[in-house]
Amino acid sequence: MVEENKDQNIDTGAVNDEPVETGQDGERTEEAATDEQDIEAVRREADEARDQLLRLAAEFENYKKRMEREREGLLKYAGEQVLRELLTTLDNLDRAIEQGTAESDDAAAKLEAMLEGVDLTRKGLLATLEKFEVVPIDSVGREFDPNEHEAMSMEAETGLPPNHVVREFARGYRFKDRLLRPARVVVSEG
Repeated sequence: MVEENKDQNIDTGAVNDEPVETGQDGERTEEAATDEQDIEAVRREADEARDQLLRLAAEFENYKKRMEREREGLLKYAGEQVLRELLTTLDNLDRAIEQGTAESDDAAAKLEAMLEGVDLTRKGLLATLEKFEVVPIDSVGREFDPNEHEAMSMEAETGLPPNHVVREFARGYRFKDRLLRPARVVVSEG
C-alpha cells in the first residue's frame, strides 16, 4: 500500500483531500473559506481538549502524590493514640514507685499501698488494651493448641488429661482476629 502511494505521487501530508475551489481571478470561494474556518475551529477545540487533558493528568498526579503523603503520615503516626493512652499507665507506675519509696514508719502499710497502686495500674493497662481490641487468651485448663500456645515444658499432672495447659509462664494476647503473642505454657503429660 505504501509503495502504491509512492508510485502515484500522492501527497499524504495534505490537511484537506478535497481540491480548493478558486474563482476566476484565482481567489478561494466562500465555501473553501468556510471549510478553512471549520478546520481552524476544530484545531482550536483539539488544542483546548489537549490542554484540559494535560491539566487533568497533572491534577491526578498531584492527587496521587498528596494521597501518598497522607498515607505515609497515617502510617508514621498510626500508634499515636495507643501511646497517648499508655502514658496514663506510666504515670500510675511512677505514683506506685513514689509510694514505695516514701518515708514511712510502717513498712507493711507502704508495701500494701504500693501493691494496690500496681494492681490498679495493671487494671488500667488491661482496660486500655481492651479499648484497642487487645484481649488475653485464657489457656489454663484448656487443650493445648499450637496456634495459640507455645509449649515451654511438660509436667505430669493427675488432675488434667494429656495435652492440656497446666499453667502459663506468659499470657498470650489477640489483637482483633490475629494472634499478637502466643501463650507460653506448661502442658500436662497425663
